[in-house]
Amino acid sequence: MSKISPFHIAIPVHNLDACRDFYKNILNCEEGRSSDHWVDFNFFGHQLVIHYKAKSTIKDEEDASNPVDGKHVPIPHYGVVLPWETFHALAEDLKQKNIEFVIEPYIRFEGLVGEQATMFFKDPSGNALEFKAFKDMNQLFAK
Repeated sequence: MSKISPFHIAIPVHNLDACRDFYKNILNCEEGRSSDHWVDFNFFGHQLVIHYKAKSTIKDEEDASNPVDGKHVPIPHYGVVLPWETFHALAEDLKQKNIEFVIEPYIRFEGLVGEQATMFFKDPSGNALEFKAFKDMNQLFAK
């Protein structure tokens, strides 16, 4: 597999301090530059920026989801594909930190093309994250 360029994603958060603590101390992301209204993180080799934005009272997409493998996958969501062992270590760490999962860690599409470990949870501002892993990384884009 070729080297992948880091992506950049900026997301809104309504509580900068709580989200700073979450990404830094729960997900163990290294903090980079910051100001009074945004913070950069090394998000597993990618650049994640949390930007303060007042909490909206609009609920259009707050509970949006799509059915996948019999589960309600939150839309939108973002995350990282991790090595198999790293995924399982992170899942155990998150359980020890009492993270409330939207979808508990499990094996999706077991025995099929694209078999993967996956889990979903939200940050303190309600942004949905998915972390996943493939035993065979060649299956990442398999049909």
